[in-house]
Amino acid sequence: MKTFLYLILSLFLFPVLNSRGDTRPNVILILADDMGLGDISLFNGGKTNTPRLDALIKESAYFEKAYAGSAVCAPSRAALFTGRYPHRTGCVTLNPRKFPEMTRIKLDETTLADRFSKNGYTTGLIGKWHSGTGENYHPLKRGFHEFAGFSESWDIKTYFNYRLDVQGEYRDYTDNYLTNDLTDRAIDFVRRHQQKPFFLHLAHYAPHRPLSAPENLIKKYTEKGFNEKTATIYAMIEMMDTGIGKLIDELDTLELRENTLIIFSSDNGPDPLPGERYNLNARGAKYTVYEGGIHVPFLMNWKGTIKPERRPEIIQFTDVFPTLMELCHLAPNPPAKPLDGVSFAGLISSQFEAPELPHYRFWQWNRATPIYSHNAAIRENQWKLIRPFITPNIPKEDSSEASTLYDLDKDPSESQDLATEYPEIRQRLEEKLKQISSEVESSRNRQE
Repeated sequence: MKTFLYLILSLFLFPVLNSRGDTRPNVILILADDMGLGDISLFNGGKTNTPRLDALIKESAYFEKAYAGSAVCAPSRAALFTGRYPHRTGCVTLNPRKFPEMTRIKLDETTLADRFSKNGYTTGLIGKWHSGTGENYHPLKRGFHEFAGFSESWDIKTYFNYRLDVQGEYRDYTDNYLTNDLTDRAIDFVRRHQQKPFFLHLAHYAPHRPLSAPENLIKKYTEKGFNEKTATIYAMIEMMDTGIGKLIDELDTLELRENTLIIFSSDNGPDPLPGERYNLNARGAKYTVYEGGIHVPFLMNWKGTIKPERRPEIIQFTDVFPTLMELCHLAPNPPAKPLDGVSFAGLISSQFEAPELPHYRFWQWNRATPIYSHNAAIRENQWKLIRPFITPNIPKEDSSEASTLYDLDKDPSESQDLATEYPEIRQRLEEKLKQISSEVESSRNRQE
């Protein structure tokens, strides 16, 4: 009933914004890979050069407490695509060659692309998929009309030598730079589909390994005193920022900006393997459920509709699916399984009801089959309980490490364990963490 009312209201609330005669906004969902909050020059005192992202943040609803769906890429994307905790989707780990069944979204799950395509949108994915390999798990079978990208990291030897799957056919490229190539394909998609609503997921690989960028840009950062690896990462980020700017400029040229919702985020925090770099003094990095692994940049920009402001609410990737359903007035076709996320459309537009966001937020990751005593976290308001990260390898048994408790409002760097000072809060969150873990594991093991 609620969705039906949104569809009726959309006829009155949104004016026709261009000649195509469709009031529904285009959506461009841009995702960086292994990019941290500290990689944005607006937040790092100019260590990097990201003028287009800096400007976009100032022009957008920017969520200061936004979280990825997981501490690693494939599960995080599964949460983004489905609105459900990644464990429920079956996509829980990395390396599709070793763990094909645990690195793909179950076929009975509804993806964002499914929902948009069934509602008359043209859908495209450009860049990284990493949500399932095999014929039935190809993006073209999961709701996307167009795909130009890759599903496996070994397709990218370097950013100057890579292999792309374009509509199911593979081609090798040695005459371009990957980030520029993805940008050009995104611009081409927008040009070709400007006359009807489109959903474009631009899944950049930058700044994920293999580290590679134009030498002159790397030199720019080594001359500022950064080591070779950090300089390369910053150069990769600058190349991506430039490309995002070109895409936005094209939207302006085509007079689509006021009818296009732009989202930007990162799938998780910085990869520690190339070495540590500045990340707002957050503890941890990719692979861990500390803030450095899951706290990510997140903005929503819809010129003339969404007010530019900083938002203090806690949101998570699971909220994106229902939020886009509401903002774009999408009918529930095909139907989705019960969502873990909640629409936050009412936070950024008075045209929607104020949301009651989830009281608890949950994360867990370990390599291979989930063991929920490893690297798990639950957040309730300012309180965050963590079952510590033990190993980047496959854990052999349950962890006996005691949980830790942090007050993130007073201690955003998670440096002061308050578990012994607040035993009742610790116990309550431990019980809730066990409950959610049991629920998502049961869902993961269901028969499709």
